Amino acid sequence: MEFLLEIMTEEMPSSHVRLALEQLSNLFQEELEKERIKAKELRTLGTCRRLVVLADLPERQEDREEVIIGPPKKVAYSEEGRPTQAALGFAKTNNVSVEELQIFNTPKGEYVGLKKKREGRLSQDLLLEIIPRVVAGLTFPKMMRWGEASGRFSRPVKNILALFAGQPLEFTCFDWPVRPMTFGHRLHAPKELTVRCWQEYQKALENHYVIIEPQERRRRILTQAEKLLSPLKAELYPDAELLEKLVFDVEYPLVIKGSFPEKYLILPIEIISTALREGQKLFSVVRQGKQLPLFIGVADQVADPQGVIKRGYERVLKARLEDALFFWEQDLKLSLKERVPQLARVIFQEKLGTYLEKTERLKKLVSFLAQHLGEKASLKNLVLAAELAKADLLTEMVREFPSLQGKVGGLYSQVQKLPVAVSRAIYEHYQPASLEDASPSSLGGALLALADKLDSLVGALGIGAEISGSSDPLGLRRYAHGVCKIILDHKLRLPFLSLVKKSVWLYQDKLTLSPKETLNSCLNFISQRLRYIYERLGFRYDLINASLGVGIDDIYLSFLRLKALDALQSHPEFEPLVLMVRRVNNILRAQPAFRLNPGLLKEKAERELYSTFKIIKENATPLIKEGEFLRAQKMAFKLEAPLSQFFDKVLVMAEDKKVRQNRLALLNEIRTFLLTIADFSAIVLEGDKENRKAAAKQ
Repeated sequence: MEFLLEIMTEEMPSSHVRLALEQLSNLFQEELEKERIKAKELRTLGTCRRLVVLADLPERQEDREEVIIGPPKKVAYSEEGRPTQAALGFAKTNNVSVEELQIFNTPKGEYVGLKKKREGRLSQDLLLEIIPRVVAGLTFPKMMRWGEASGRFSRPVKNILALFAGQPLEFTCFDWPVRPMTFGHRLHAPKELTVRCWQEYQKALENHYVIIEPQERRRRILTQAEKLLSPLKAELYPDAELLEKLVFDVEYPLVIKGSFPEKYLILPIEIISTALREGQKLFSVVRQGKQLPLFIGVADQVADPQGVIKRGYERVLKARLEDALFFWEQDLKLSLKERVPQLARVIFQEKLGTYLEKTERLKKLVSFLAQHLGEKASLKNLVLAAELAKADLLTEMVREFPSLQGKVGGLYSQVQKLPVAVSRAIYEHYQPASLEDASPSSLGGALLALADKLDSLVGALGIGAEISGSSDPLGLRRYAHGVCKIILDHKLRLPFLSLVKKSVWLYQDKLTLSPKETLNSCLNFISQRLRYIYERLGFRYDLINASLGVGIDDIYLSFLRLKALDALQSHPEFEPLVLMVRRVNNILRAQPAFRLNPGLLKEKAERELYSTFKIIKENATPLIKEGEFLRAQKMAFKLEAPLSQFFDKVLVMAEDKKVRQNRLALLNEIRTFLLTIADFSAIVLEGDKENRKAAAKQ
């Protein structure tokens, strides 16, 4: 049965709309699941003025069989098996005969009880309770109250429509009576529209200049733009973020093509596109990657026959481009190198000093990275890029367009004839801005970005910064994700522990936590974010534990280790090895470490185990260092048979102390070696899951 909800508001920012639609989906799914209502389909959609939920729900919630536990069996029945007053009273309370009572095994022993079928409630009745809870659960970065309304929302709520199976749901929300009606476009058709279902709702809105489907608005924007630009053999300059904003900024998109004077084409496309995007939300237009003196705007209008909207765009844009051209010409009068000393006046973070101090740390960190990666030939350019990386913070262009920091420095360094490698590194060093963003394409850019993000992360954690829930004011997650993503994307083999120690040491006495506390905090935080990245990539949680359990001294190596575990998890020898590792760990639990003396290995099974182990370790160790975990793990499988033979034929806990300690030492050597491949003890097998299910039922 069809469920339709529309929350109509005053105009919301596109970011609020997208956030609300995601929350609506999650909250409704949680509430419906909690109430045992299985939705065949549930989707959210909307515009800048409407939040819509559309779902296919059953008529009622599922029936439920409930177990009601009463008194203990020994209290409910006499020794002769006759029901006592306790059993009779329990049966009467629950309106059943004493013969219907059953015996249930519980963790506390045998108890009397009964099974009762609870008939599911009507979905219509439950929705009257669910909708207010969901709406009240929506949160936004900024919320407001209005009039006499009892709640808070992104913007004032103007109307609420709720239908189930073609019938209106009658309740009150935000002190508004919910009604079976909506309204057309606020400017072109602001009339009441009575609807009874989704099909009527969608058609009525479209007839009154509201396109409720975001995908359809996106299609119309791109189709109209293509129609205007294809005769010119031109196209939109790619900007997925701007397109997404515009899709949720309008209800009835009208694409408008405008122009600006060609004299501004002296500016790089990055600056022109930013001037167009920020403030007016305009697209740049390019032909074969080159900027044309044109733009594309998207208005929430039916038409612009007199060109009023177009001229308004052009008037405001010309002023912004004139400013940008002025900034460009003024900024280039002073080189980036000359600006660097002025960074002493720019605060990086109140407790962590200035950007000039950060610059000095970056120079040392990129030197460390270059030396460890064998990039000594590019060291000079890397250090120069680190020295100049933050100089554009002092330019007028970055003050006007903060989103261009880094890029402006890269562009200015090109004009100032600095080496291409230096310009590229400066240009890219703020990347990636998120896990979806691309890492720097050049190695120089990657190393400078890695140093920059790690320095910021270490500094923030070193002064005790924390994150809580979605709150991350200093961007710790972003820094950590950037560090991990750069290493993984560029397949960098780095001594990560040493790198973090170096970064901590460079702060000297600025950190409030001790160097050891800062180091541990940073490694733990990076490990958590690395786990999150691996989960997003679809790896099993226990395989992630097995990989990260070895440590993250080499992050890219942990990824190769995880890939090998994932590839071999269905191998017939995988589970036997995991079980054998558990057995070894159980024996060694609480045992001190002993020194192995091969001369004391007397039994045939223990000598054969040691011999096999030596060969496997000798051959696998170089493979592990090179990240060849697939081959190394396959070699480790060969340990299972001699280990099994060892346990069958040899008494590990022998009476002779020296023999016992020597056998424990052999097992410890094997465990230590296997830990260089993976922490196999963290892996969950199918049998473990079944045992847990069985235990949960008891």
